[in-house]
Formats: sequence, structure tokens, C-alpha cells
Amino acid sequence: MSDQNQDQNESFDLNVLREMFKSEAYDLLAELENALLALEESPRDKDVISRVFRALHTIKGSGGACGFDDVSHFAHQVEALYDAIRNDKTAVTKEIINLTLAARDQIAALFDGYYRNIPAEQEITDQIVSQVQRFLPEGLAKTAKKAAAAPPLPADVSEKSSVRQVTYRIRFRPSPTIFQTGTDPQNLIDELKTLGPCRVVAQLSEIPDLEKLNAEECHLYWDVILTTDRGIDAIKDVFIFVQDVSELTIEPLDEAGQVPGEMEYKKLGELLVERGDLNHDDIHDVMQDQRRLGEILVERGLVNIDKVEAALTEQQHVRELQRERQKTEEMTSIRVRSDKLDKLVDLVGELVTVQARLSQIAAEGTSALLLSIAEEVERLTAELRDNSMSIRMMPIGTIFNKYRRVVRDLSQSLGKSVDLFLEGTETELDKTVIEKLHDPLVHLIRNCIDHGIEMPDTRAAAGKPRQGTIRLTAEHSGAHVLIRIEDDGGGMNAEAIRRKAIEKGLIAADAALPQKDLFSLVLLPGFSTAKQVTDVSGRGVGMDVVKQAIDALRGTIDIVSVPGQGTTITLSLPLTLAIIDGFLTRIGSDYYVLPLSLVDECVELKAGDAVSASGRTLLNVRGELVPYIKLRKRFAIPGDAPKIEQVVIAKVEHMRVGFVVDHIVGGHQTVIKNLGKMYKKVEGISGATILGDGSVALILDVLKLVQGVEREEVQATSSK
Repeated sequence: MSDQNQDQNESFDLNVLREMFKSEAYDLLAELENALLALEESPRDKDVISRVFRALHTIKGSGGACGFDDVSHFAHQVEALYDAIRNDKTAVTKEIINLTLAARDQIAALFDGYYRNIPAEQEITDQIVSQVQRFLPEGLAKTAKKAAAAPPLPADVSEKSSVRQVTYRIRFRPSPTIFQTGTDPQNLIDELKTLGPCRVVAQLSEIPDLEKLNAEECHLYWDVILTTDRGIDAIKDVFIFVQDVSELTIEPLDEAGQVPGEMEYKKLGELLVERGDLNHDDIHDVMQDQRRLGEILVERGLVNIDKVEAALTEQQHVRELQRERQKTEEMTSIRVRSDKLDKLVDLVGELVTVQARLSQIAAEGTSALLLSIAEEVERLTAELRDNSMSIRMMPIGTIFNKYRRVVRDLSQSLGKSVDLFLEGTETELDKTVIEKLHDPLVHLIRNCIDHGIEMPDTRAAAGKPRQGTIRLTAEHSGAHVLIRIEDDGGGMNAEAIRRKAIEKGLIAADAALPQKDLFSLVLLPGFSTAKQVTDVSGRGVGMDVVKQAIDALRGTIDIVSVPGQGTTITLSLPLTLAIIDGFLTRIGSDYYVLPLSLVDECVELKAGDAVSASGRTLLNVRGELVPYIKLRKRFAIPGDAPKIEQVVIAKVEHMRVGFVVDHIVGGHQTVIKNLGKMYKKVEGISGATILGDGSVALILDVLKLVQGVEREEVQATSSK
């Protein structure tokens, strides 16, 4: 029964480790892909080669520690190839890059098998391993095959290499908390032994007394003498994923294996023990107690006591600094599950609502103390809100970098040459927005390559570079982020779009549409001008999906295209979907919120101020005619409007539109609540929020309101 419990505990521990490693695993795969794409551009760059090797090595080591044996063995095969490349035994070629990208995808498939129950095909793994071994030098290929079939041989029976052997002195002092990361230092020492003959000494001097011993901390450190032909980089790679939280020193010694200082003294002690002149305890005491060693040196007149004291003081000081640095580094960052962040933001949203209620009650009362407390709570709540929202913000480069692979693979399959330039990757956006933005951007980039960028010969004939260019940029604009996808292709064919729109009955044959409105037709469902259906496009599916996704994010799409020069698609997205600064208004007894970032100004509307032109109601604002929408009439709210109404003028798609309300309340911290399924498709309403008195205010979707009115005006005009 105890064995069964032990097995269950080990299985539980392994599952915990795997869950901890999950996000890191996919981060490593992303880093591996980025490094490979960079290597394709600079195949001789040693730093980039090392990036690829480190990613593979970490996947191998961490995967093995978490029990992902097939991942570890597979990554080891590919790692051997890049070890050969790093040591100039093999050159980087396009075929090797393609093969490694395929290996990266297969490792992702293996992880998906563990984490998402999507089984990977073993045949693909075997095929990739077979192809990898074709690129290995003959000796390394044999070694890789042996490694795949059996565990590494002990160092004393390993094959001798003709490469120059070097002896290194290594001290490895792991962080006391190393066990908490799922790392076993003994595994690292065992891996070190595979590099060549070595002697390992475990130092026990820092093990505390039993009553002070913490079984969850590591109190050992190791001194190792290693002779190898693999070089110092191979030694560093063994400790690559613990080097930031460990003390590691590697010193090269002479080639013959002569070891000076402390280890040489130990050799003399071993000889005395073998002759029976000393026992093991005596020599052990001398070796472990460095102060005793200093006293012996002083007694023999080799050095004076002041120098020994100074050296020991300096050594202790350095150790204390290193320990402080390790503690600081260990606490600089922490991984948190995204659902915990979501829960935090939800709670902060509830707190904002309660704070608004407290402020309202305090303002209506007569207690100066209560008002003071309410103001303090409001300040702290605002600070907490801003900090919690900043935690959810991520650089948009986390998804931008993924598109290098999309551009590379698709351009190759279509026989085109396309380069991708990224700008503004440090621009931050809410993680929820970023997650939902991935698929729309993939659609847009694929369309740029398939429809926009011409074939190399066509570009050359037009006087363009044979290689096309796509620019993906991001920048902040108020409470929004603007993302632009720009290509230097042939541009959109306005006449072809017009013919297709007429054919589908979307516009009249004699309709005179502005070019901007004409281009926006490609966002409608089933609209495509492609003459043939391909794996990439032509089925009329894609751009309407993009439109739906951006609308769901409360964003907008703007298309500008110049024939022969290219197309620019601009997405305008809100920074966050959780809490926004709103502008609270009232119509009758109902409250409505407009996003404050869209509001330009507010003016009064008196009887007789309105003018009419082309069926639209307009307001003269300092010489500018601004169309407006009466929300009381639009929402069929009963009752009479006041004699003097208020007009909130907002900027909607590069134009100013007024929204007429009864009263203006002012700024309001708006916690967005989703509407239920029954009200999900109500046009002009994007959500709701709870006010301080517990009543509900609806959040206006100003873009949808304007589009709905324009659509009704077009229908009314065409029916006449």
C-alpha cells in the first residue's frame, strides 16, 4: 500500500511540474522559431546559432525533468546537429532550416499530445530524426543513433577523441531553492559526466545542524575536475537553465590534467592515507576547514596571517553579495495563470462599482469625515485599477513575431519573395485583445501575400524590386492602438470590386460611392474578386471573419489602396476590454455611456438650431455642419425632450457625429459588463455598467449607431 501511495505522490509531483512547465514550453518553441528565422537571414551568425542550440537544449533538459521523454530524446537528436554547426563541423543550409522548423512543429505536436490530448504521429518524428542524421558528420551520426537507442555510456568507457583534450575546474553552487523549480542537481552532474572523464567532490560544509535543517533546500555544492574535448561552451550548456540562480565558475587548467592548489593538496593526502600515515577523518577535516588550511600555511611560513585574514574576509564578502544578488534575481518575476489575472480584474471592477456608490452616498450626505474617506478610497481604487490593468498589458510583439513564419512559408508555397518588417513591437495592449487579434491578422497577412504582392517577374517588369515588402506596425493613439498592415503590391482593383458588388446586388449600377466605401465592400460575407479558388483564398471567407472579429473587439477597419503602389489596412482597437473611461449621459430616467476617448465636445441644441440637408439633420458648430442622431427617437424612449437638449459630439471613423441626449452627467469609470444572450445582437449597444446607486447604464456602440442610420438613409433614398 505504501508503494502505491509513493507512486501516486510521484505522479502528482510530475503533473505539478508539467503544469508549471506548460507556458515555458510554448515560450521556448516561439523562441526557437524566431531564432531559426533569424538564422535563415544570417546563417553564419554564431550568436543566433547559440540561440537555437540553447532553446533546443532547454527543451531537452526541462522536458526530461518533467517526464517528457519522447520530447527530450527527439530534441537531443536535433541539438546534436546544432552542436556540430556550432563547432564548424556542419554548415547551415536552407534545407537544414526547413528541417529544423519541421522538428520545431513536431515538438509542438508532442507537447500538444500531453497538454491538449492531440496525439502526434510517431512516423513524422522518425522521419525527421532520419533526415537530421544525414546532415551529421559520420562520427556524430553514430553517436546520435546510440544515444537514441541507449543511455549515455560512463565517462571511463567513452570513445577517445583526436581533438585536443582540456581539463577544467568547475564549482557548481546551486540556489538553496533549486528543488522548488523541479530541477535535480544530480541530473546536471550526471550530464556533465557524459562530456568526458571527471572527478566529482560533493562539499558538505554548509549543511546545517539537524534542528536547523530545511529538507526542501539544497545545502550541497560540488567541485568537479573534468577533461573533455567539447570546449567550455558545452559545459556552460549543461547549466544553461539554472545559471541565473546558481554560482558557477569554470577555470581551464593545463592539458596534462595537473591540478594546482586545493585539489593537488588532496592528492597528497590520498597518498598519505594509502600508506597508513593518516586516516580519512584527519584529511577530511583539513580539506573542509579552509581556516585550518590557512593556519597550516602560516605555520610553514608560506604567507602571513594578515593576508590569510584578508583573503578569507574578501571571500566571505563576495559570497554574501552573490547570495543577495541571487535572492533579488529570484524575486524579480513570477509566473501567474491568466485566469487568476482575469479574476483579479473582475474583483477590481466590482470594487470600482462599490467605490462609485460610496462616493455618491458621501456626496449626498453631510459628514465631512465620510466624504474624506470616500475620496481616499477613490484615490486608492484608481491606483489599484491602473496597476491591475497594467499587469494585463502585453507587448504586441508577442504575436507580431509569429507572423515571420507565416510570411516565410506562404511566400515560398506561392513562389513569391516577401520580406516582413515589424515596427512598434513594444506597444502594449490588453492580453485579451492580443489573444483575439491573432487570427484576424493572419487572414490579413495571407491576403497581402496572395492578392497584394505580385510575382517576382511581374514586379521586375513594373520597375519594382523582385522582393515584396509587408510592414506590420503598431502605435498608441489616445485610448486606442492603431495596427497597420501595409504592402507594396499591386493595390486593390476598384473597378473589379465595383463589378462584383453590382453583380451581387450590393450597389446600384449608377451608384457613385467614395473609394473608401467601395473598398469596405470586401469586408462583406462571401465577397471575393479572386478568379480561382486556392488553398489560400478565393472562397469569400476571410475578410468578413476579420470584420466580425474586429467588431467584437469594438474596433474599426480602414482600407486605403493605390493602384500599383500597394494597400494599407488600419485597425483601431481599444487598449482594454475591461474598464474604460466613460462619459455618462441621461435620457429621461435612463443612463447611457459613451467612450470618453471618442468624445470631442458638448454643445447645446435649442429649437430652431437644426438645419436639414439631403435628408439629414445637421447642427452648425462654429461654421461646421455636424450631423447628429436623436437618441430619444432612435431608442423610442417615451416622454418629451427638454427645451434645451445636449449634443455630445464624438469622432467616428474620421468624421464628427453628434448624439443628442437630455442631460450630461460627466466622466465615469465604466466597468464593462457583457449583455446576456438575448440582448447580444442589439444594434448600437455594446455592453452595460452598474452605477453607484445600483442602477444600470447602457454603453453605446457609436460606430454601429452611425452605420445603422447611414444604412437606413441609403435604403430610404433607393426606395424613392
